[in-house]
Amino acid sequence: MVPIPLTDHIRRRSFWAFTLLLIVANVWAFLIELSLGRQLNRLILLYGLVPARYDHRVILALPAARTIAPIFVSMFLHGGWLHLLGNMLFLFVFGRSIEDRVGHLPFLFLYLASGVAAALAQIAVNPGSRIPTIGASGAIAGVLGAYFVCYPRARITTLIPLFIIFWTVELPALLLLGYWFLIQFLAGFQTLSIQTATGGVAWWAHIGGFVTGALLALVMPARRRLPAVEALS
Repeated sequence: MVPIPLTDHIRRRSFWAFTLLLIVANVWAFLIELSLGRQLNRLILLYGLVPARYDHRVILALPAARTIAPIFVSMFLHGGWLHLLGNMLFLFVFGRSIEDRVGHLPFLFLYLASGVAAALAQIAVNPGSRIPTIGASGAIAGVLGAYFVCYPRARITTLIPLFIIFWTVELPALLLLGYWFLIQFLAGFQTLSIQTATGGVAWWAHIGGFVTGALLALVMPARRRLPAVEALS
């Protein structure tokens, strides 16, 4: 059972311009991917995050376009429609309120910094992997971590699918995001003892992004401190 967040119930006082911009950028990048046809694999190999390239014996021999650029470009690449739509839904639900709380540019910094931290976590845990990692999940995990810290009691309208039955409930962010993080951690811990040559979910990138977002939220000044009753409405 995978809970699907649909919206929160926080009164925002500013328009979520950078959240929208990031959603548009991700969709635009995905449309470019679709237009590439057989050249898509080349793009993924060039700009996907490949941990093995960051070995100290390799990194000095590679140009910045092969090392620094993929850390950022890979955040805007996705492996399919479901991958893209799932990430954009989470960004829409949780990004708007974090952007409203910390401000537009600090929100963008939190997003990108979480994405970088997610990439570094993936490199640290799988240093020899030659499988490209793509997706905005690590950066968005940082937004979830910030939300977990800033709005733990906020109510999230959540879709609960169970076989062919669907219903919506309102869950506190503390429960929903705590459950999400626990799943990432348990799955990530399990992969430490499994060596695989195939692709999969970058669990430790999610964990690294979430923890980074949570820590940044603790030190970032809130642009607007909302009364508790307003934040929970």
